[in-house]
Amino acid sequence: MAGPVRWPIWWRAALFACLLWPAAAARADTVPTRVVSLNVCTDQLAMLVARPGQLHSVSYLARDAGMSAMAEQAAAYEINHGLAEEIFLMKPDLVLTGAYSTRTTVALLRRLGFRVEEFQPETSFDAVRANLARMGDLLGNPGRARALIAGMDAEIAALEAAGTPRLRTALSFANGYTAGAGTLASEVVRQAGLENIAETAGMAGIARLPLELLVLSHPELIAVGRAGVEGPALAEANFSHPAHRALAAVAAEAPLENRLTVCGGPFTLQAARVLQDAAHRARSATP
Repeated sequence: MAGPVRWPIWWRAALFACLLWPAAAARADTVPTRVVSLNVCTDQLAMLVARPGQLHSVSYLARDAGMSAMAEQAAAYEINHGLAEEIFLMKPDLVLTGAYSTRTTVALLRRLGFRVEEFQPETSFDAVRANLARMGDLLGNPGRARALIAGMDAEIAALEAAGTPRLRTALSFANGYTAGAGTLASEVVRQAGLENIAETAGMAGIARLPLELLVLSHPELIAVGRAGVEGPALAEANFSHPAHRALAAVAAEAPLENRLTVCGGPFTLQAARVLQDAAHRARSATP
């Protein structure tokens, strides 16, 4: 004789939601009090803007120091793995996520009536400003968002006033990748007052940087974005290639931390300052 049917937990959660949701639904025009974020970029925007006690949970990636500029701050929040059943049990009145994150979870949560707001990834500082302002509006804290944007604008003005020498700069990432036009990393290079050789060569987005192009571009500064793993890694074999080592011996080198450019925020300007400082040191060292 067959035993009782055991439904998966997320189906049980869906059933309860269908029964209980009308009493629990939050209106879009009310200030949320229990916010859950599913994406490392919305995690950080929310941590920057939310009032104390307003943000309940962030994604597990928010605590990854290789991916998140706010890994230490994320320790104060409950983490989630973007699963519909765990989000349901948190009973959020607002769910934040990226436009390309956890699509199955987002679709299910919306069908169950949860309020979900999606954010496009930041590819420029204008996009960072727009996302900060939107987060401020969603969380009912526009003043905090305006203050963050004003602080960014002041830092950008200081970078522009520094008069950086316009060095030819190569963005060199693991597996031989680089960042061209339309990327936040390229925007960092531009904001630092430098020239991105990938963008000059007509490259857009994240693309492979042929070693021949890297050599023939004669970069004066190499911004190295490593994979963030301990010990030898095949992904970083391009950095040990003889041609790459020869370039590094004659060009200035600076780190470009992934955690500062994976997502956009006021913290991204730290990357621009690092590149700008490296450019000034390189120029002052030139005979």
